[in-house]
Amino acid sequence: MSYRSIEAVEKKCEKDGIDFWKAIQLEDCDEQGITEEASWKMMQKMWYAMRDAVDAYEPELVSRSGLVGREGGLMEAYQQAGDTLCGDFVSKVMTVALKMGCNNACMKRIVAAPTAGACGVMPAVLVTYYREHEVPEERMIEAMYVAAGVGQVIANRAFLAGAAGGCQAEIGSGSAMTAAAICYLKGSSIPQMGHAAAMALKNLMGLVCDPVAGLVEVPCVKRNVGGAVNALAAADMALAGISSRIPVDQVIDAMREVGEKMDVSLRETGVGGVAGSPAGQEVAERMIKA
Repeated sequence: MSYRSIEAVEKKCEKDGIDFWKAIQLEDCDEQGITEEASWKMMQKMWYAMRDAVDAYEPELVSRSGLVGREGGLMEAYQQAGDTLCGDFVSKVMTVALKMGCNNACMKRIVAAPTAGACGVMPAVLVTYYREHEVPEERMIEAMYVAAGVGQVIANRAFLAGAAGGCQAEIGSGSAMTAAAICYLKGSSIPQMGHAAAMALKNLMGLVCDPVAGLVEVPCVKRNVGGAVNALAAADMALAGISSRIPVDQVIDAMREVGEKMDVSLRETGVGGVAGSPAGQEVAERMIKA
């Protein structure tokens, strides 16, 4: 049976003297009835797909709606000019997040992590870190297991779909998964990974899902940037020794409660939030006529 709490994973690790990622891999093997080698190859395949998707971005390609597509190229040109407010690494993270969001809108291959709408958060941080710091590929795949474990617990205790709990369930979950994964790569303890995930999720709690014209483009693409940068901030706080006063499992429960109370107009219906703004409605009407 899959893990229903981060606390349970931590206890498993303490009992058996194994790393967080290994506990998740072993559970995957048990659930699917496969070997550790088979599980590793599957995760490796996802890592390759995520990494390769970054390079598949085409700056001249625009989505059918015409709403997004060039943002990744614009951010990359700005980053390469060398005068960003956020610095080179964070600007590269922002660039990848935009590229991946645009790839999704332009029907290119992406890895839903945990969803297509949040596909830019994890690669923005992990692929950029991998390339900037020449991290061994094995460590990256282990980090993917860490992220998967956090995502699994969120799915079991709450939800991952915007239609069920708002964008906090998509970008918020992706940010929490990424925060834990990058903490692992930095050599953190399991409690620190939990604190990072908790802080990342709390920072985005209540985030609504309001896609203009029902498309996963506006404001979705740019929200991937927010999720990625938020993951870095949460991870850095955890690595600095700052803890979440609310345990991560309870934060996930709180996210579920907030999502259940969220009005249906704010859960991927394309009715409320910015989708309901005059400009958003103009886009929706244009798309209907097209």
